[in-house]
Amino acid sequence: MSDSALKRVVLASNNAGKLREFAALLGAAGIELVTQGELGVTEAEEPHATFVENALAKARHASQATGLPALADDSGLCVRALRGAPGVYSARYAQLAGGEKSDAANNARLVADLAQVSDRRAYFFSVLVLVRHAADPEPLIAEGRWHGEVIDDARGANGFGYDAHFLVPSMGKTAAELDPAIKNAHSHRAIALRALLARIKETL
Repeated sequence: MSDSALKRVVLASNNAGKLREFAALLGAAGIELVTQGELGVTEAEEPHATFVENALAKARHASQATGLPALADDSGLCVRALRGAPGVYSARYAQLAGGEKSDAANNARLVADLAQVSDRRAYFFSVLVLVRHAADPEPLIAEGRWHGEVIDDARGANGFGYDAHFLVPSMGKTAAELDPAIKNAHSHRAIALRALLARIKETL
């Protein structure tokens, strides 16, 4: 793979939060990131039971539609006492139980599910998949975990998803209380992205 092949990469997501996190780190590596929405690409289906399968499906979809290398992330909150749930269903956790699809509803269900549970250990998990073209037989894959615990009462106004209920004990703050720059340096996506950048350098 030549260096020029990764000057412009399509992000297989329209999530503004993810774009900010990825663009900051990739920009430093000289890679321009453009969202699939900017290029008129529809979102791919995510029917799989694993993060890596969903991320790969999204990356191939975006690359096929644009002809560009594509980067996809599939991530979620995994709670040990819930056998890894919400997991790949993090974005629609409440919806699966008949509720609405929203961050507030997802958090409400999570807190309810843990009402009688003392073990609150959890981690955010992210898998990144980069394909150089839609039929890439050797996609670059990296992952990251950010450990913490679930708290009942929301704290903080930054972030999105489950951030306000995800306490990082070593920092004494929830993900939503952290300055975005601090979060971007320590989050599951940041860990995965640093690993992916190392993989990219290995292949050049």
